[in-house]
Amino acid sequence: MTSSEKVAALREEMQKNNVDAFIVYSADPHMSEYLPEEWQERAWLSGFTGSAGFVVITKDKAGLWTDGRYFTQAPAELAGSGIDLFKDGMEGTPHYIDWIISEIPENGKVAVNALATSHANWELLYDKLHSKNIELLDLPLLKEVWKERGTPSKNPIYVHPVERAGKSVIDKIAAIRQRMEEIEVTVHIISSLDDVAWTLNLRGSDVESNPVFLAYIVITKNDTKLFTDLDKLGVESRKQLDEAWVKMMPYEEFYNCLKEFNNEKVLVSPNSNQSIFEALKSDNQFIKAAVPGNIMKAQKNETELEGFRKVMVRDGVAMVKFLYWLTQNAGKEAMNEYSIGQKLKNFRAEGENFVGESFGSIIGYKDNGAVIHYSAKSEVSKEVTNDGSILVDSGGQYLEGTTDITRTLALGAVSDEFKTNSTLVLQGMIRLSMVKFPKGTKGVQLDAIARLPLWMNGKDYNHGTGHGVGSFMNVHEGPQNIRKDMNPQELLLGMVCSNEPGYYVEGEYGIRHENLIAVKEAEVSGSGTFYEFETLTFCPFFKDTIVKEILQEDEIKWLNDYHKTCEEKVAPFLEGEVKEWFLELVKPL
Repeated sequence: MTSSEKVAALREEMQKNNVDAFIVYSADPHMSEYLPEEWQERAWLSGFTGSAGFVVITKDKAGLWTDGRYFTQAPAELAGSGIDLFKDGMEGTPHYIDWIISEIPENGKVAVNALATSHANWELLYDKLHSKNIELLDLPLLKEVWKERGTPSKNPIYVHPVERAGKSVIDKIAAIRQRMEEIEVTVHIISSLDDVAWTLNLRGSDVESNPVFLAYIVITKNDTKLFTDLDKLGVESRKQLDEAWVKMMPYEEFYNCLKEFNNEKVLVSPNSNQSIFEALKSDNQFIKAAVPGNIMKAQKNETELEGFRKVMVRDGVAMVKFLYWLTQNAGKEAMNEYSIGQKLKNFRAEGENFVGESFGSIIGYKDNGAVIHYSAKSEVSKEVTNDGSILVDSGGQYLEGTTDITRTLALGAVSDEFKTNSTLVLQGMIRLSMVKFPKGTKGVQLDAIARLPLWMNGKDYNHGTGHGVGSFMNVHEGPQNIRKDMNPQELLLGMVCSNEPGYYVEGEYGIRHENLIAVKEAEVSGSGTFYEFETLTFCPFFKDTIVKEILQEDEIKWLNDYHKTCEEKVAPFLEGEVKEWFLELVKPL
């Protein structure tokens, strides 16, 4: 079926159930960013493949709301679907609930699948719709439309040993229970997959690029239960769970377990799915807050940080070999954006303990570089030659850690304007790398530092500057970030973030430079404790697109020092022509 046919089939189900609007969020029962194949409902329905966005279908209209990362990608993927793009966050774009209210009759009905709707979204919907006498229903209508959606994977769940995790399962659960006691709760539910995997020092592969597995955890004062596909637990993972006194239960028993709780104080994230709240709501009190393990996971311990440092060298070697291959062979042999991504994956696979990519590589040649989350398809991919620029955003999952790096380079002639903009983006990345900030600072307070060189030239970029990164875990991790949004989470010691300002000219080129950085203590002065960033990534930048005159002296020093560090870390693992080329690349500016 085409997307328009799928929408028509959904409208038939809506008519049968007397529903005026149906919302399809990009979510699974665990509110994951990247979804198991069987839960990619919004992508299946609309054709839009971005990681963020949702669709609203009414009887005669349809809209996709998504953010600035996808304003170029979305129209192309929605073509012919009958679904209009609503540019979320842009002036003049209506809030989706207000739009629904304006489009459906009084006393109408709006439906969602509660399993794939966060409690926070449900509450907002209910409050706004109820005030207009509109009913909100839990009706999984797509079940009747998308019948060949596949089944959950049977991939094994395996141990992430304490030698890499830095903290045992027993200690993690004890720390969570201590927090439960402090806030006087008796039951705690963990539904986000990365929090489940972190808590139990287990990993899996149920979601592409993310080493997680489908599961829930329920912790009470006296026991801990894991709900997952028991067939996927091998001898070692079962042994680890037994030693931590974790009971293993079938995945499908989770909601039945919830119904057994009465008169409990339940700690659960408001980002958990609404079905959890429905199962518990009759006789229990909710404490809605981020799961304690979420902030513990974000603050990497020294073992995890050392794992990052090790894999960054390994990843840097792969990147240098790849960049040498690309610059030497573009225009000499046939290649396209997709094949380049596969080549980069192969270079990473040569490294020790490589598990897979941390996300689908973003290889954008020339104008495709302006598509912020561009994904080249094997069957439709731009040919790459020795002309213009290319943006390469990629990362790897290694047993010791996760990487994410972007380099934008010229494969041939580029304009002076491109070089100027590339330098401004790099300048912003360097300024953020150099910053010192007082304890208690939040990411939003640092975001402007990376944007300032662009702002001073009347330019900006339509995405965040930084996101949290997991330790052999999801490449996008909270609760911290560095962006314009007013996130109240302060940056804490051990947090790892990306540092990735950019600039994009639609139809021409895109520029993004990205390293990973970790929060560490800088000094204690009369004004208090100050933090700074440790740069974790080791891969040089290309001097042929840097306008030296734009950079300040301390920025040039930072860049030269960074390249010297790259040489010290990476050069011992290179040889021959690659090494000679690399040593030229890291010479002082």
